[in-house]
Amino acid sequence: MANYKPDFSCQSKFIPIDFSQQIVPGTFEYALTHIIDNHLDLSGFDAWYHNDKTGAAAYSPSVMLKIILFAYSRGYITSRRIANACETNITFMSLSGDVQPHYTSIASFVARMKDQIASLFTQVLMICDKEGLIGRNMFAIDGCKLKSNASKEWSGTFEELTRKQRKLEKASQRIIERHQSQDTLAEDAEVRHDLKQKEKLDKSADKIKHFLATHQEKLGSQGKPVKSNITDPDSAKMTTNKGTLQGYNGIAIDDDKHQVILLAHTWGSVGEQQTLQPAVTQLKQQLGKLGTVISSTAHSIKFTADSGFNSEANLEFMAQSGFDTYIADNQFRKRNPLFKESETYETEQEKRRLKRSKGKPRLFTSSDFHYDETTQTCRCPAGNELWRSGINVNSNNQQYTRFCGYLKDCKTCPLQQQCMRKPPIKTGRQVQFKNDGSRNKRSYLDKMKVKIDSPMGRRQYSKRLGAIEPVFGNITVNKGMNKFTLRGQEKVNAQWQMYCLVHNIEKLRNILH
Repeated sequence: MANYKPDFSCQSKFIPIDFSQQIVPGTFEYALTHIIDNHLDLSGFDAWYHNDKTGAAAYSPSVMLKIILFAYSRGYITSRRIANACETNITFMSLSGDVQPHYTSIASFVARMKDQIASLFTQVLMICDKEGLIGRNMFAIDGCKLKSNASKEWSGTFEELTRKQRKLEKASQRIIERHQSQDTLAEDAEVRHDLKQKEKLDKSADKIKHFLATHQEKLGSQGKPVKSNITDPDSAKMTTNKGTLQGYNGIAIDDDKHQVILLAHTWGSVGEQQTLQPAVTQLKQQLGKLGTVISSTAHSIKFTADSGFNSEANLEFMAQSGFDTYIADNQFRKRNPLFKESETYETEQEKRRLKRSKGKPRLFTSSDFHYDETTQTCRCPAGNELWRSGINVNSNNQQYTRFCGYLKDCKTCPLQQQCMRKPPIKTGRQVQFKNDGSRNKRSYLDKMKVKIDSPMGRRQYSKRLGAIEPVFGNITVNKGMNKFTLRGQEKVNAQWQMYCLVHNIEKLRNILH
């Protein structure tokens, strides 16, 4: 019979541990410890505590920062999970000196970081700049939509929320009416279940009622009501390629040399176009702290952004910003000669368009008609000539030249469904153009199209993908920092900056050893 050595896996054993030996040079935790202990000014945290004469001793800010930032780098973003790691994980014990803070202390520290994170973020950027990680050759901006700590089921305009409140109140009333109409007494278990259900409905209705009474309705950029969220009013419903989520858009601007993030900010119910100008303004302030001043006439540093940031107002702003800007428009890829013969690209574009329009064909607009202002002629997308039905037609305090299609052409046109909402009966398709000469003026959008379609423009814009996209992949996928645990614009913004701070410290990992 074979003779094996005994298995002592169930036996307890005391193992001596040297915490200092657990922090190995070249690791993220080593860089984190070195930066916090030797380079960061944490005196701003002293104002939080007033226990110099009375009260219990507080956890050191350096210890809290170490365990929280290291936890974020491992995808531990909830305070309970971080507290548990401090009790069971040897690396957390080494970083904290075997201090085991309660999860409420961790949650409170993170929630209050909104007052200190900006200073810490800038200090780490200064270290990156000193180590030569910031090249100042090209900056790239993009956004990443992350879930908030709120349910999208509690979102809606004030009108929608009012209807939901009434439905809940009616459902609660129906429970009472059902019991009042019964001739015999119901069983105790059934009564308790209905009362519990009624209490839940009443609580939800009161929650909506209180929110409507204490908050003002949010309006969009066009002055129309937008959805509000009862749990986190600053968050917004956002559509992504993985569905609709309730969350925030984390905007980041990084440098292309080593993908160091220079600016991090979150916005809720604001479109990407509206975030460009404040983000660039904050970027200039951050660069000023690093000793780089961007003049309005320099145009030596390149700046790239995708079509989500493209608008006439943004391009005009960037023309005066001092950056050599490259911002694509929605038709940028379509104009690219490399995609002209690509059947796959055109097929996928058509699939996306049909999905957005729920299978309905895209209707032609005035931009699809070929208008020659010199000869005062117009042709429709089908190639038919239109007759001029009016000159200097007044509409909304503007003067237009109006054209109308011939009825015989519109009735038999194969593109009728894309051109007219209803089949023509009396007149053909009408279209009008402004008489302000704007078609002869080159807008900033037209100038950018010419610039970005040039060989140099396409070459510079192609660098954007490798500069900014890996940053979001590292933060959300590699590090697991893919949602927010706090509520409110300021707190969520601080947490997003902490996520980006983890990314920047990782860039210093191989340098600080």
